[in-house]
Amino acid sequence: MNKQITYIESVIRQNLNEESWNWLTDKAAQVRKEKNASALQEAFALISKKTGNKKAETNTPAQTVIGMEPGEIYTRDWSIDRLSRVWLIMQIDPSDKESYLAKTRSLFSGASMNELVALYSALPILAYPQDWKMRCAEGIRSNIGTVLEAIMYENAYPFHFLDEANFNQMVLKAFFTEKNVDRIIGIDQRANGELAHILFDYAHERWAAGRAVNPQLWRLTGRYINDANFSDLQRLWNNGSEKEKKAAVLACSQSEYEPARLLWEEGGDIKKEIAERRINWHNLGS
Repeated sequence: MNKQITYIESVIRQNLNEESWNWLTDKAAQVRKEKNASALQEAFALISKKTGNKKAETNTPAQTVIGMEPGEIYTRDWSIDRLSRVWLIMQIDPSDKESYLAKTRSLFSGASMNELVALYSALPILAYPQDWKMRCAEGIRSNIGTVLEAIMYENAYPFHFLDEANFNQMVLKAFFTEKNVDRIIGIDQRANGELAHILFDYAHERWAAGRAVNPQLWRLTGRYINDANFSDLQRLWNNGSEKEKKAAVLACSQSEYEPARLLWEEGGDIKKEIAERRINWHNLGS
């Protein structure tokens, strides 16, 4: 945590003038000492006016991890006000659990869109992580695109702490709102049979409405191909676009189901490119 605070602080310092930096550090000192949350709430609401909202620029070496571990955040391409808000949250004294939770929860009440983005971005570094699961699930129900992206993109919290039902709901919401699911941390590790069933049904709904299905959907089905759903992969292989054919072969490469293994063997050049790692889920696209 201390390493992350230092990194974020260094980036903020590079992007603020002396007056704004002094204001922010003064508010941080008040937040560390106060018993209530008045200074925290005031500063949190005013940060955008004091810091601006441009993308933060830095000459500090880039982060080399993307938040796979609990308690890590990945701040690439964040705005300076988002960074400053998360850094301010890091100043809250966590020693008293009841006080910490009350102060942090108070920030969610009446928060603006940009404030919510910062709050959900901060989930991985909040103390008492088990206590934020329902808040995260609530955020997934949001219809604000930037809020959803703050939860979905390079955010380690859902991977480590959401239960299966809420993680599955997040993935389905990502497909439904056309988000880049490749940016969801742990999406392959959290694949499960219920999610595969949900996504097969979702694909059928899209097809019935004459709409395309994101080829990334099939990355979560490979281990769960069976008699009931293999015809969907055959449909992709026989009638799909080039991307859909690649998705079908990729999905079948993950399966132990015998007909799927046979389709994999029929993959020809696609199979060869997969074996040589020139085709994978990360470069397949949406």
